[in-house]
Amino acid sequence: MTDKHLTAIRFDSFELDPRILAGLADAGFTRCTPIQSETLPIALAGRDVAGQAQTGTGKTAAFLLVVMQRLLNTPPPPPGQISHPRALILAPTRELAVQIHRDTLLLATHTGLRSGLVYGGTGYQQQRDDLDAGVDILIGTPGRLIDYLKQNVFDLQAIEVVVLDEADRMFDLGFIKDIRFLLRRMPPPESRLGMLFSATLSYRVTELAYEHMNRPQLVKIETDTITADRVSQCCYMTSNEEKIPLLLNLVRGWQDARIMVFVNTKREADRVWGYLQGNGINTAVLSGDVPQNKRLKLLRDFTEGNLPVLVGTDVAARGLHIPDVTHVVNYDLPEDPEDYVHRIGRTARAGAAGDAIGFVCETYAFCLPDIETFIGAKIPVFPVDPVLLAEVNPRSRLRPDREDREERRDGRRTRTLDSERTPRNAAGERTRREMRVELDRNLTSDRSSTIKPEAPIAAPSRMPPPSVDLPPALSMPPPRSIKIRPRYPVEQAALTSPPVFMPKQEPPPPVVVVLPAPAPDPDSVPDLVLSQMISEPVPKPRRRRNRRKPVGNETDDTVSNRMPESIEVDSVDQA
Repeated sequence: MTDKHLTAIRFDSFELDPRILAGLADAGFTRCTPIQSETLPIALAGRDVAGQAQTGTGKTAAFLLVVMQRLLNTPPPPPGQISHPRALILAPTRELAVQIHRDTLLLATHTGLRSGLVYGGTGYQQQRDDLDAGVDILIGTPGRLIDYLKQNVFDLQAIEVVVLDEADRMFDLGFIKDIRFLLRRMPPPESRLGMLFSATLSYRVTELAYEHMNRPQLVKIETDTITADRVSQCCYMTSNEEKIPLLLNLVRGWQDARIMVFVNTKREADRVWGYLQGNGINTAVLSGDVPQNKRLKLLRDFTEGNLPVLVGTDVAARGLHIPDVTHVVNYDLPEDPEDYVHRIGRTARAGAAGDAIGFVCETYAFCLPDIETFIGAKIPVFPVDPVLLAEVNPRSRLRPDREDREERRDGRRTRTLDSERTPRNAAGERTRREMRVELDRNLTSDRSSTIKPEAPIAAPSRMPPPSVDLPPALSMPPPRSIKIRPRYPVEQAALTSPPVFMPKQEPPPPVVVVLPAPAPDPDSVPDLVLSQMISEPVPKPRRRRNRRKPVGNETDDTVSNRMPESIEVDSVDQA
């Protein structure tokens, strides 16, 4: 790591409180980064700031120093019935809020300022009690902050400084209405200090800044490229089937590496984790449906180096400062070019160097031109050499235990079936998949025990009767008896086809055959009746005459002239 990202301006050159300078000395910070050197003079003078700089350039320390200096210069309000925070810092993700709180505790060690952390997913009552006890600096995500605000746990009437970190991400996650809800319940912009920071400032973010801030001054740290200067970027033109073998071979070739793999969906994250973990590479997944306690533990293990590979969605792409990340792999190219900048910004932080590799696959290849246009640079694209593809056994993929993912937002377990609530045994707790298999087996056995045929049913055959001698080519062994479900009859479609299960059909209605009466015996019939039977002929059935169609050049008039006279009379009467 080098100090080329630092300027010659020192922190002690600003009018900072000695207690703040003592915290900076404990953290090992002496010189400012470009965004810090441009932001501190403006914000310390009491003017609102909207800052844009590359990710990993110290934006968090820039606004924390201003917040602490502002609170130390003004006396705290008198205590009231509810908590009155004096500074509010909003973050789009829980992990970023936790990181900001950690940096605040480090820099505010000697100031005596109390900081509170509020985020969803865990610790509802504990966070509520800490907030109710009173804090000076409140850090959190919008959802749970609004929850506590509506319960009158705290109010925003004493806010002196408000900070929006990663403001463009607030728009992407749909938090803009929540942000406006909180800003309208604070003192007016003229009575507070507002700061807004992000790696990319879009028109939506600048509109929000000018609407809810007091004439903010825009600070942009211009560089030759939007991405970090010390990131080496390249892409591989690969098919969808080659992505897993290529990833396995690359990860195995990087020695002592700390790797972050980004995907676009949670399902694909589980799939990538299954192949990496199944092939002997210790990996974890960081996505939105992982419980919050587990997410924090995974980040801690990855930061400490106990976990070499972390597969994540864009939840892990914003604001997280994880030191010594050597490689970032865009397994799926992001559809938003700004997300590409934030993803590869996880490496080469604070002057370090890193590599960013992208897979240009069949599904997301259309994203590459937009990314190159956004960053203003051409990314080298290489073909995939067959030597780079590892041998992958399809059966090596592991399936994640969905029980760890199915958590409600309040941190409680989802409702499970009674058959799935099994105690722990000596071998450990069974997985949900195993219990479901056992449940299906029990249901199948119960169904088969209730309806069970007394004897196996022989499949009907269309073979000729045994009396017919068949040639040797057509001779077949007699059909064997098979056991089938009694609900469906079995019908064999052809001589060579297996029996096909056909749905049950109603039997055809009985055919009624009328037999002629037997001829009477002349000896048993009286003479008078017999004579009448012989003299009276049997009436024959009347045959219906068909109307002859016109032939040749006959017209309709000639045909009508040949119609019976009675038809003509009827037609006249009807007329």
